Amino acid sequence: MRKILLAGMAIAMMATPAFAQTYKFVIVPKAMNNPFFDVARDGCLKRAKELGNVECIYKGPVEHEPATQAQIIQDFITQKVDGLAISVADVAAMTKSIEAATAAGIPVITFDADAPGSKRIAYIGTNNKDFGLALGKQLLQLKPEGGKYAVVSGGPGAKNLAERVDGVREALKGSKWVEVAGSPTFCNDDPALAVQQMADLRTATPDLGAIVPVGGWPMFAPEGYKAFVNKNKKDIDAGKLTLVVADTLKMQLELLRDGYSNALTGQRPFEMGEKAMDVLLAIKKGEKVPEIVYTGLDLVTKENVAQLLK
Repeated sequence: MRKILLAGMAIAMMATPAFAQTYKFVIVPKAMNNPFFDVARDGCLKRAKELGNVECIYKGPVEHEPATQAQIIQDFITQKVDGLAISVADVAAMTKSIEAATAAGIPVITFDADAPGSKRIAYIGTNNKDFGLALGKQLLQLKPEGGKYAVVSGGPGAKNLAERVDGVREALKGSKWVEVAGSPTFCNDDPALAVQQMADLRTATPDLGAIVPVGGWPMFAPEGYKAFVNKNKKDIDAGKLTLVVADTLKMQLELLRDGYSNALTGQRPFEMGEKAMDVLLAIKKGEKVPEIVYTGLDLVTKENVAQLLK
């Protein structure tokens, strides 16, 4: 009887979730003060809960600091986590970090911002060249007569942002739009600085016809952004200044609805966070994963913004 009881206890213990393999996957954003990455975090946490045997850990630099991001990744390598999903702030720095993680037996994928020459296994996110093309095409559709335009970017070492800038330029090539000197500016993902750069561009070129931020940074400082728009409201309402902004977070959709931009081109960060967990788990299981997973774009104007806000 005792043997039967012990055997039953052993079977019950084996079936208990506490004995199941649990993987610790880390999602490392460029900057934790950027609300875009909060949405990716939420997708990661949701999917990890659904999977049951995955823990989503979210940690990165508070601000856009590639050196700090590299140190955080080194700390996770030391902790021997089961997988890393990195939004690459600086390609050169992260290529070394990814190599170190890989050497330690930790699989690495990238999301949002890629390092294609590195040892990362897969990239999940936006086709950034297409993203830039979409931004430029939205501007061209809104104001085909052209004028002078400027681009606001984030970190100068971020490959994804360079691709977006190239896309904007390609979309406007051959049109009557001309990029001004000093464009793009680099705000290092700092929302307040992005707003200030918009104001500086407008001051430097009073007849500036359009500003295209290739990330949502200025709108992430909504009060400062609204102050800038209100100061230039007369020209915006008259069609003399057009604002086409990247990303479609809720606060941005509300600003568009309320007349604070002309158009938005959005990514899908929630889906990036979800798919990062799926891909890392598949890698740990020894499954083959696609090298590139594009998550798509959303084009938003005043005509369809209400639908996206539902």
